[in-house]
Amino acid sequence: MTRMAMTQSPGARSDGGSVTAELALVTPLLLLLLVFVVMLGRLAEARLQVDDAAAQAARAATVAGSAANASVAAQQSATTGLASAGVTCAALSVDTDASDFVPGGVIRVVVTCSVSLADLSLLHLPGSETLSATAVSPVDQYRSVDS
Repeated sequence: MTRMAMTQSPGARSDGGSVTAELALVTPLLLLLLVFVVMLGRLAEARLQVDDAAAQAARAATVAGSAANASVAAQQSATTGLASAGVTCAALSVDTDASDFVPGGVIRVVVTCSVSLADLSLLHLPGSETLSATAVSPVDQYRSVDS
């Protein structure tokens, strides 16, 4: 009698091929998990880019010559910053509070960007995520401000 025949009981089945079957069942789930993690990473990256665009817009608004120019400068800066970072907004809103546009005052900018989830993942998920960031930048107290 061979060694294999001695260790197997009569009527027992071999486990050969079970690893292949288990791998075939688990692989799609692992790939789906990987795509989900990549999507979360890209969403976090987009969130960071919106934060950066808000900071850039607030700084651009503080160096504008007047309160009226501050909103235009903030809008242009946020749009340019997001475009150069590769973030495509379905709807972009830049709200600038220049009510305290005096030397030593502060400018508050809120950037809101609606990002399509289809752009963030390989799955082309429906829907969108609205990302919002607020930044505050001081107006230099030693500069002149137009009325």
